[in-house]
Amino acid sequence: MVEGTRTDTHRRNTAGDSGGREADAASGAVGQKETDAGAGPAPGGLRRSSLLMAAGTVVSRATGLFRGVLQAAALGTGLLATTYNTANLVPMSLYTLLIGGALNAVLVPQLVRARVEHPDGGRAHEQRLVTLVLSVLGVGTLLAVWAAPEIVSLYTTDTPDHHAAYELTVVFARFLLPQIFFYGVYGILGQVLNARGKFGAMMWTPVLNNVVLIAMFGAYVGLLTVPETVAEITDAQVRLLGVGTTIGIALQALALIPYAREAGFRFRPRFDWRGTGLRKSADAARWTLLFVLVNLVSMTVVTHYATAADQELPKAGVGFSSYTYAQNIWGLPQSIVTVSLITALLPRMTRAVAERRLDDLRDDLSRALRISGTVIVPAAVFFVAFGPEMAQLLYAHGAASAESAVPLGQMLQALGLGLIPFSAQSLLLRGFYAFEDTRTPFLMAAWISGVNIALATACHLLLPARWAVVGMAAAYAVSYGVGLLASAYLLRRRLEGRLDGHRLSRTYGKLTGAALAAGAVGWAAAHACAGATGDAFWSTALALAAGAATMALLFLLLARALRISELRSLPGLR
Repeated sequence: MVEGTRTDTHRRNTAGDSGGREADAASGAVGQKETDAGAGPAPGGLRRSSLLMAAGTVVSRATGLFRGVLQAAALGTGLLATTYNTANLVPMSLYTLLIGGALNAVLVPQLVRARVEHPDGGRAHEQRLVTLVLSVLGVGTLLAVWAAPEIVSLYTTDTPDHHAAYELTVVFARFLLPQIFFYGVYGILGQVLNARGKFGAMMWTPVLNNVVLIAMFGAYVGLLTVPETVAEITDAQVRLLGVGTTIGIALQALALIPYAREAGFRFRPRFDWRGTGLRKSADAARWTLLFVLVNLVSMTVVTHYATAADQELPKAGVGFSSYTYAQNIWGLPQSIVTVSLITALLPRMTRAVAERRLDDLRDDLSRALRISGTVIVPAAVFFVAFGPEMAQLLYAHGAASAESAVPLGQMLQALGLGLIPFSAQSLLLRGFYAFEDTRTPFLMAAWISGVNIALATACHLLLPARWAVVGMAAAYAVSYGVGLLASAYLLRRRLEGRLDGHRLSRTYGKLTGAALAAGAVGWAAAHACAGATGDAFWSTALALAAGAATMALLFLLLARALRISELRSLPGLR
């Protein structure tokens, strides 16, 4: 499905955690499997697959968050960290542009159909597809490494005052760009497994990558002198970060090989691509590729602006790295909820469209939105209420000072309420995919990206560097609010004028009221506990714990008083 690449390409790439990306890719494969093969897994098996993927995502995101905390301690949140984070953004972006989007949206369903329709069970087609993916990405990786300076110049400006930062980003990029090939190995082998109904390995191997990076950043912090500026980092430190990061992705990919062999896949290079339907698939992928391209343009523009803020205030933590860490936290609730809900619902919605049961499709979408809202709405308010405390607790260590963590917390607050339209938008897009419509999601992506670029440009030009990226975080949230309204309008027309609006409005109104009231009381409790101890870390931890506990308890009580029945449907679907 297109949403395997996702409308939030920018957030996923900057977050630096591959677990959520593969979770969505896997969930898309589950839905497509049932659609194309004609019979999906039994309900019990589907629930087990959903829970297995959700568990893998939780562990992957948890280890990814810990990795991010160590990374901030090692590199800080300023310009030095941005040189690494920018270079680490590029490989996944290029992989998605080269073939990743088409892989999830168009080529993977071919694997499923071939297994059903071809006399050899699709083995030859599978080998052709794997050969094609690895060939394209092998050539693409070599060209990207060669063109690293030109690619980096899209994200950061080479000026006399910041030439050292630009050169360091190029060096990091040359170490990290080989990840493009390993992302391809991981993606295609994971989808081969998904086509066979094997979902667990693809969800859990990202944990291996996170463990490698945790060890790498731990060694960096524990064994080496932590630099504070671009000029202070040594060649040995650059090699450790560059080689270690790429090894993590390589191990994540290569770890799938034994699982693929166990599932019956045997790779033999096949270059007889003519007359096998691959050209038709490439033509069908045009909307997907445009979808990816639009998101990458938006991501590149925002990254360029955020890097400029880092260049102006290199130690203040006001730019791209802080934005990266803030989005990493912000995306946790969405990634976990999306996996479990979409994996279970997409096959049912696709069947409903095929059988013209539009009322059932509408009910499934409404239920998914209402159930996800019970997590997403209070999480969004939580980020607004406690963003600064979370940033201080997680990121004010090592090379990252307490002062440099303040902008990060404010970015998290600015993103906060945008989690609600972002989550709802991703679920509504499933309605279009159920109609096999990839053109409308592209148009929505273009609209959202256009609004985001326009607002981010205004922030870059009109706001001081200290506040520019905080404004861009708010712009990102606003752009998804606009996109949600447009998506709801278009899907309502597709569903013959009904989208269960009254019930959705009633449920979200109750959730928002309960979350805001609970958040306000929780915020007051946190501030009442601020400074309760002489140690800044433990004072912040105590305040956050008191605020979170108060908010959670009050939210549950208010939800029960307001009779929000959707809470009983968690943690999964029935």
